[in-house]
Amino acid sequence: MLAVAEYLGYTAGAVSQQIAALEKNVGAQLITKMGRNVALTDSGTVLAEHAERILAAELSALDALRAVKEEVAAPLLVGTFGSTAATLLPPVVAAAQRRYPHLKLSSRELELDEVVTAVQRRQVDVAFGLDYPSNPMQRSSDIEMITLRTERFDLAVSAGAYGIRTEFTIDLRDAADWNWIMPPPDSQFGRAVRTACRQVGFEPVVRHESFDTAVSLALAGKGLGATFVTDMMVSLNSSVPIVRVGLTQNITRRIVLIRLSNSDARPTVRAITEIVRAVVDPTGPDTTIP
Repeated sequence: MLAVAEYLGYTAGAVSQQIAALEKNVGAQLITKMGRNVALTDSGTVLAEHAERILAAELSALDALRAVKEEVAAPLLVGTFGSTAATLLPPVVAAAQRRYPHLKLSSRELELDEVVTAVQRRQVDVAFGLDYPSNPMQRSSDIEMITLRTERFDLAVSAGAYGIRTEFTIDLRDAADWNWIMPPPDSQFGRAVRTACRQVGFEPVVRHESFDTAVSLALAGKGLGATFVTDMMVSLNSSVPIVRVGLTQNITRRIVLIRLSNSDARPTVRAITEIVRAVVDPTGPDTTIP
């Protein structure tokens, strides 16, 4: 109850009063005490499931009403994270303004590991995310992930480091003794790249940890280690003098758009999904991951 109150910005007493009023209206007990905590009763669980559909229907109806004149005009909040905020969001906003001038598009930067939860809690309408085959994002029946583009990982090092002068391809095993620049191991990306190294038989020696891709590239450019990169990541700090080293291993990630299941019924969500697909990969497949 305290967590719900904090999340909603209410007092615990106000939440209790709302629950009591709801129980009176539906004629059933919705929560029950379990030690110091509370849990949903069977009736509460059923009502919560219906509430999800009711809220989704309300949003769809409001969008549809605003679109009576065939205009996409409702507010829409897009969740982003570091690299998408810098590389994908500006062209998406520009395209949306050209095509739907009355669409009230705004954005909110999120922690990458929190984007699914943010969509589920309706803190944002849609969100960009990254899905790693070796460390996939959480799945649930109320969420769908639309693949926008698949990127392959290379390594970035400074010219001359580890005897490398020009771009070429190596087996990841050959980099087992290198120093590494990686995100922390409790992050999605950090787990994914460590898994890639472990799958070929070594534990990377991580000298520098950073969530910031631009910082990681800057450190690599100074000869302080190697870091995993994709085309989108390199564009964040393209002025850094690095050499890209290809890998014989096919280590990839998917850039995805996360939205609530069945939200394609909302004109605004449908419109932004089409725009994002066209901006991120105009020739890419139309793929939805359940």
